[in-house]
Amino acid sequence: MTKWIGLRELVRDEIKQRGEEGCTVEGMSERLEAAGTDEAKLMDVYQALMALEPRADFKYIEPSELEAIRAERPVGPRFLSGNWDELKWQDKFHGAWLGRSAGCALGKPLEAPSFMQGSGGRPGWHNVKLWFEGAGQWPIRHYTPGESTAEAEYGIEIARWSSLASCRDNIRFMETDDDVRYTVLGLLMLEERGLDFNSWDVGKLWHRHLSFGQVFTAEAQSYLNFARVTSHISGDQPDDWEKHIHWGRSYLNPYREWIGAQIRVDGYAYGAAGQPQLAAELAWRDASFSHVKNGIYGAMFCAAMIAAAFVERDMKRIVEIGLSEIPKHSRLAEDIALAVNIAEETEDPLDLVSKIWEAFKHYHPVHTNNNAALCAAALIHSGGDFEKGITTAVLGGWDTDCNGATVGSILGASLGAAALPEKWVSPLNDTLYADVSGFHPIAISECAQRSYRVFRKLQH
Repeated sequence: MTKWIGLRELVRDEIKQRGEEGCTVEGMSERLEAAGTDEAKLMDVYQALMALEPRADFKYIEPSELEAIRAERPVGPRFLSGNWDELKWQDKFHGAWLGRSAGCALGKPLEAPSFMQGSGGRPGWHNVKLWFEGAGQWPIRHYTPGESTAEAEYGIEIARWSSLASCRDNIRFMETDDDVRYTVLGLLMLEERGLDFNSWDVGKLWHRHLSFGQVFTAEAQSYLNFARVTSHISGDQPDDWEKHIHWGRSYLNPYREWIGAQIRVDGYAYGAAGQPQLAAELAWRDASFSHVKNGIYGAMFCAAMIAAAFVERDMKRIVEIGLSEIPKHSRLAEDIALAVNIAEETEDPLDLVSKIWEAFKHYHPVHTNNNAALCAAALIHSGGDFEKGITTAVLGGWDTDCNGATVGSILGASLGAAALPEKWVSPLNDTLYADVSGFHPIAISECAQRSYRVFRKLQH
């Protein structure tokens, strides 16, 4: 059990997860109902779920280990040559950090049920539109307004409790958020250990720098499971960890294919700029701490895209490079291919997000696949335009701040800081608050310089 999630709710989510993994789960909901609140009976249902195997006709091939993943990926460029001078490289790192911050800040106030899940029979993207319209700020051309007539008229509201400092009238910096906190942790990992780290080191890093209140869903359960494991084994990197890793990322964790790992990769990908294969591997090392299968692939897909964006300008090519690092017969690869087709056939942004929502609404609002598909569609729709990219990603609903941040990171790395619109950059005042020691506050430009130094160090 994690935080406010009780065992009954956790088993309910596991039923859906096992179904998505290709298992036959008929009758499990009835068994859950019959178990009531009896913990022993609920655990019996849980154990029965975990013993299931995918159906013989399940068409996907979805390993979780690196070499098996690589054996299933399509051909792709594993290394890209960026012949930039020092100033241009530095500008791209600055652009990546600024772009991630701006996209995150735009989506942060909208990370609320009305926009993530939809309400009143309306999809989430429609509520995003209504909010901006009710503030007289449609189409989206600036940060999210803090007030809108849509609140009284439609009963929708933004996440004021956690995001007032990101609203249009208030924004003066990038306020603390898990989407930038994990970027900082990725930077710290590469500064401290270079390429010499694995999922054990990820767990140790989290326990040093993150409180339990700063982790959610898959991260929260893995955080707890890691604490249970480390209470029984000793040493800086015990061999026993490899025996426990799958338990650590899976036990009582029905969120193991949700978006958490996908939002953690940017700091690693910056260090592997121009090297999509290396970026995907670093993302795998981090993601495998808490996720499996498509939860890992989302991290690898996004990391490869970010690394490629430091060299490549064509957004479709960037998406293709991301796909070249994940299994070609996975659910995520299939979903991204569908999203690419939708984006290529749809010019109007409202039509685009409507089609994406309909295609992927069967997923949880913070699942990996629907959000990664939306990011891919927004990138292609953007044609390399920063504002068009982040506003489309956020308009789509679901995990608004995560998607704005990912698309902003990719476009920022591709374009460089000097090419980013001033109206998105200047309100941040080159300041980040990460709730991590030494990064609260810190200049965004300093984070970019540190990422650039890591990138150079890893090349030697």
